[in-house]
Amino acid sequence: MGEQRARGPRIVPAGQVSEERKRLLAEVGDDLWGIELLRFAIQQAVAELGGLGGMVHLRGPSQGGGLRLVASSGLPPACAQAWERIDGNGPLAPARAFRDAGSVRVSMANVVAGMPQQPTSGRPDGSSAAPWSWPVGTAMVAVPLLCPGGPVGALSVVTVASHEPSPGQLAFFDALGRWVGERLSKSSATPPDSRLAGRREQPTGSHLPQELQTVGTWDWDIRTGDVIWNDAMLALFGVDPDTFDGRIETWMGIIHPDDLPWVLAEMDEAICAGRMYSSEYRVCRPDGTSAWVRTRGRLVVDDNGEPARMIGTLWDVTKTHDDLEALTEPGPGAAERAAAERASRIKQLTRALAEAATVRDVVEACADHVLPSFGAAGLILAFLEGGHLRPVGFTGYSKEFVERIARIPASGGPPIAESLRDRTPMFVNSVEEYIERYPTTAELPAAGGKKAWAFLPLIASGHPVGSCVVSFSEPRRFTGEERNLLTALSGLVAQAMERARLYDKEHTRARELQRGLLPRGLPCLPAVTAAARYLPAGKDMEVGGDWYDVIPLSADRVAIVIGDVMGHGVAEAVTMARLRTAVRTLADLELSPDELLSHLNDLVSDLGDDFYATCLYLVYDATNRSCALARAGHPPPAVVRPDGTVLFPEADPNSPLGAATPPFDIVDMELPEGSLLVLYTDGLVESPTFDIDQGMAQLAKALNGTITGFPPCRHAPDAAGPQSAECLECLCDRLTTTLLPGEETTDDAALLIVRTHALPGDDMACWPLPDHPRAAGEAREHVRAQLHDWDLDGLSMTTELLASELVGNVVRHARGPIHLRLLRSNVLTCEVSDGSLTTPRIRRAADTDEGGRGLQLVAALSHRWGTRFTANGKCIWTEQPLKPEPATLLPEQSPLELYELLSD
Repeated sequence: MGEQRARGPRIVPAGQVSEERKRLLAEVGDDLWGIELLRFAIQQAVAELGGLGGMVHLRGPSQGGGLRLVASSGLPPACAQAWERIDGNGPLAPARAFRDAGSVRVSMANVVAGMPQQPTSGRPDGSSAAPWSWPVGTAMVAVPLLCPGGPVGALSVVTVASHEPSPGQLAFFDALGRWVGERLSKSSATPPDSRLAGRREQPTGSHLPQELQTVGTWDWDIRTGDVIWNDAMLALFGVDPDTFDGRIETWMGIIHPDDLPWVLAEMDEAICAGRMYSSEYRVCRPDGTSAWVRTRGRLVVDDNGEPARMIGTLWDVTKTHDDLEALTEPGPGAAERAAAERASRIKQLTRALAEAATVRDVVEACADHVLPSFGAAGLILAFLEGGHLRPVGFTGYSKEFVERIARIPASGGPPIAESLRDRTPMFVNSVEEYIERYPTTAELPAAGGKKAWAFLPLIASGHPVGSCVVSFSEPRRFTGEERNLLTALSGLVAQAMERARLYDKEHTRARELQRGLLPRGLPCLPAVTAAARYLPAGKDMEVGGDWYDVIPLSADRVAIVIGDVMGHGVAEAVTMARLRTAVRTLADLELSPDELLSHLNDLVSDLGDDFYATCLYLVYDATNRSCALARAGHPPPAVVRPDGTVLFPEADPNSPLGAATPPFDIVDMELPEGSLLVLYTDGLVESPTFDIDQGMAQLAKALNGTITGFPPCRHAPDAAGPQSAECLECLCDRLTTTLLPGEETTDDAALLIVRTHALPGDDMACWPLPDHPRAAGEAREHVRAQLHDWDLDGLSMTTELLASELVGNVVRHARGPIHLRLLRSNVLTCEVSDGSLTTPRIRRAADTDEGGRGLQLVAALSHRWGTRFTANGKCIWTEQPLKPEPATLLPEQSPLELYELLSD
């Protein structure tokens, strides 16, 4: 009757959370074993203490009290690696808990790679470690793993709370340590998931054949860790005698990870008790096969009665296990099977949540394991952001329904918000109960199509993270065990969600940074048509430094560049941005490829010894179809000629930027019109499965015959440009699919494909001019006649003034030979070249100065102008739009009036 009258939520006080977790141990404990047992214990400890992560150390198979890391969760790999092996007699938290057989708490402030009390010793294994700075208030709490014979290891949790754990938390933590220790002390029993009860001690004369074809012998020096194996042992373990190092650590590394914890505990117990050692476990051979082995050992003591050596035998019992599998009795009843299946799913959920990196991973783990465990039909996971709960994942609901509840403020009346506000799980057994308790949102059950709900608040590190809703398609009376289990699981989900949200946020920021630093679009130029692809590495990889760019230069020339900053991370992405900006700046100076790379090398060298980058820079000239390129440690481009042949220019690639010694080698080549230049980074042609030479061969094979599908080249951008660009986009997709068929790549990859076009001869005109004052007049005559032929008479007056001014400056301030060239492309280019290396510059002329206004006139009349050096001197160029634009500097004056105002 009392249960029927209780319409309100079942409130679990904060002090009783540990009791709920203790009942969870009773629910799932019998099904967990080995590594899964330890991972489950870490998850429970981290959830109870609100920690960042945890570790389990067990006493190693050697004398001296050393502890060995066998499981960790939630901690960075670099931190966990630093704690692989620690001194059992040292001051670290796990060692103190193990030695004192009691819980301890040690501050982690100013820790060096996890070694707070040993700043000069480096890592526990003797290697050096980089400084590791923990936040203020971070501490490590550790308890011993107690079994009837004493401690066998320690369970540790890293917390961010500046205060001591509460008595209730410490009580659960201690109980958890004893619970794990008792489970490990049963190592002589059969692991529960093997279903081979009683296989360890078979009576003599068993009817099952043992088939002991080979027996290995071993001799282990406990003090030094050296082991001696006979040939049979080496054969059983599949170890090459030439590579065997004779260390006990190698033996432990062959044992199956799930069996290693209880094997270590059993071995340690045999040494401490001085008894015969006997064990049966699985081994993983180097060739990928596995086997069951049985081993027996006898302890040998020294003159003082201390353990010195252990000698024994080992043989393969895989066939025995296969026979016992066939004779195993049918499984338990339906109820027991359901309980075992639920425990198995919870174990799988614990593992999946520990491995989840993104919010999507957490949602998938809950959908795959929580729903089947309870027979649920729907799931919603939501983050608390501002005043609303934002759904981040759902299953069993329509998108419209989820969007509808997302618009309800968290301060409103729905139970999903109320449970989070009160930090109390809420269970609703039926639609009638929901309507009675929440009449303001009585329409939601019918809209969602569910008839029972568990509303679980997600609390991580003491603050609310979000909410979880587990719903059912039929009315349901939640049992006490189900309520306890769902409440405990919400803590695991909350920790995983918080870690995943932080990961997603940082990962998204890094990706946005990298994407923002790459070109948003490639320019449409008369000289080239380009398409590009950037493929980031897999989700577990950091951002990289691959980049590319297409930079228009003067006179229908274009710079094409691609590079790769070595390494992964935000620092590498920032370095990439610096290099790309520097290349654009240096390209505007019209530097040659080798000179530009020399400047880049100085820039990278100034960044420090930890930064290196590869780069390929080339300049294509559409007026003569020439291409000049230089490389700094970068793979060569693939050149696809119009006839379909593929070649890679042969040249010394020089060293990467930051390690190179200028000068850089230049490769000059002439490209037929319509050729393809394929530039790429090493991530496209190199992987752990094939080297770069094989990758370049695959690229050449994939490019064979590709150019036959391209339209004929047309210089006018609107003639075949769109169709050619579409073909390049399709080729990019095909190459990336062919060379990187997997869903995830191991390294960033950039691909840039450029199709070259030539400037028609009819659009170019060039004249030599005398080194004489009359050269300006001849230049005006040539310009006037040529522009009339090109039907550009509207530009005649302005261009005559520009050419006259530039030629006059050469006659007055430089030396010959003098040449005038006009180019008609998307703009009209006027060039005057001479034999001097003096660079002109604009200077401010005073009112009384008679000269110094020539370049001011050039800048006012032209759209763009500049200077570049040539093999025989320099060239001054100007650009004007083919359709004249209104003057913006002095709108009231004509070009002739400007000339009269500014001319000297």
